[in-house]
Amino acid sequence: MGKKLSQMNLEELWQLFPIFLTEHEECWKDWYHEEETALKGILPSDRIKRISHIGSTAIKAIWAKPIIDILVEVSESYNLQEFKEPLSEAGYIGMAESEKSISFNKGYTENGFAERVYHLHLRMEGDHDELYFRDYLNEYPAIAAEYEALKLRLWKQYEHNRDDYTESKAAFVKDQTRRAKLDFGNRYED
Repeated sequence: MGKKLSQMNLEELWQLFPIFLTEHEECWKDWYHEEETALKGILPSDRIKRISHIGSTAIKAIWAKPIIDILVEVSESYNLQEFKEPLSEAGYIGMAESEKSISFNKGYTENGFAERVYHLHLRMEGDHDELYFRDYLNEYPAIAAEYEALKLRLWKQYEHNRDDYTESKAAFVKDQTRRAKLDFGNRYED
């Protein structure tokens, strides 16, 4: 039997879980909706502001890592720590934590990726720049194509280094998010 995930160092994890991109799959939308329904069944609805499909799998027609990113915004008056236990019981593993956000993964096994993999971003309401980025790229397919080309260029270079892959996309994401906020105004402020 191999090592447990908790016993692996970062390099071992990156080897087991490389970056790989695939053509857009329509099933990703369904996988998101199924997981959203499950989350609504385990998280207290009075404490959740919004649940959203974010990340590249939520952008039409571009290549993406087949990982469904989910943003869960929690109402300001609640503590994120309250959500750790129900998410853990639902199979999510806490990965990173700060005062205003907790990241969880689901679908990572000692043998590699499961069929369905999720990244859940638990944050305080209003921390949702990804919604602007997602909608901007869906609104402007030429910009989405630029993002796809960037990702494809970086893929093999950083196949086993998620941090550098993400960092290499950061300036593009930040610039397009800024443009989206100018274009869309207060679309998500309610």
